[in-house]
Amino acid sequence: MENTENFENTENVNFQSRINLEPLRESIEKIKAEMETVIVGQQKMIDQLLVSILANGHVLIEGVPGVAKTMTAKIIAKTISVNFSRIQFTPDLMPSDILGTSVFDLKKSEFEFKKGPIFSNLILIDEINRAPAKTQAALFEVMEERQITIDGHCYQLDKPFIVLATQNPIEQEGTYRLPEAQLDRFLFKINIDYPKLHEEIDIIQREHTLQNNGKLENIKSVLTASDIMTYQALVKQIIVEPNLLEYIAKLVVNTRENAFLYLGASPRASIAILNASKGFAAIRGRDFVTPEDIKDAAIPVLQHRVIVTPEREMEGLTSVEIIKQIIESIEIPR
Repeated sequence: MENTENFENTENVNFQSRINLEPLRESIEKIKAEMETVIVGQQKMIDQLLVSILANGHVLIEGVPGVAKTMTAKIIAKTISVNFSRIQFTPDLMPSDILGTSVFDLKKSEFEFKKGPIFSNLILIDEINRAPAKTQAALFEVMEERQITIDGHCYQLDKPFIVLATQNPIEQEGTYRLPEAQLDRFLFKINIDYPKLHEEIDIIQREHTLQNNGKLENIKSVLTASDIMTYQALVKQIIVEPNLLEYIAKLVVNTRENAFLYLGASPRASIAILNASKGFAAIRGRDFVTPEDIKDAAIPVLQHRVIVTPEREMEGLTSVEIIKQIIESIEIPR
């Protein structure tokens, strides 16, 4: 416990950073300021979204209707000067509607590939669980390898490429459960809760003040695609001590050995925690990872990658509660 306090106190200690993170910190603060002009509260969610961008990972945002899931993704897109596509998933959506299709050109007497909306930098997939398995499977390659193979041709997507997907956890009619292989490709799953009373009042007040003005009209662009690539490379250089690498491995291996879990996390989860913890360290102005960064990364990385046993699920135990137990059971590195 004493060791944890020492790590936490590093936030208030002045040290000479070995990596110049000041431009990154300034950009992150500017994006937060822009988002907070529209989004009330949800500080943890905003931090997680920014970390996912720095870690070059996709995000699944889950929450009931009306808690600003789509709005948040659109604001993020406006603060970053990159190509943006929005895809509304529906039960009749086909893979070609996302990826593109080959069209016969009469003038050239040959087929020409017409790119779909997935060929962009930042993709908002709204209500991702409304499309059937065939359409979900079309995202496997593009999310993991940032490329698309159609008619024997491989098309590389421009960097950065990040998917922000939303889904409603309550409504079941007309929805399809996401395959485990697809869930595993999301760096984070972010749960958005209802706002507190004072936040609800603030939301209503802001809406009343806006009158006929749009919420996104005054959002300014902060980053370019080049900036994101630079910052992502910078985050890769964040220092992680060997004992912290072992700590990450213990967390993930414990999910495979836990009696309450039917399915544990894969090595992809270990890598995700590593990259995400570097992102948390970067936005906090540190060029090294602490156990607190790893803890903050563990739940959003692991909660959608593990499956609770049916017996424990019937008792009301959730994956988040089990992951918290695992974190508490493993000794913090000294």
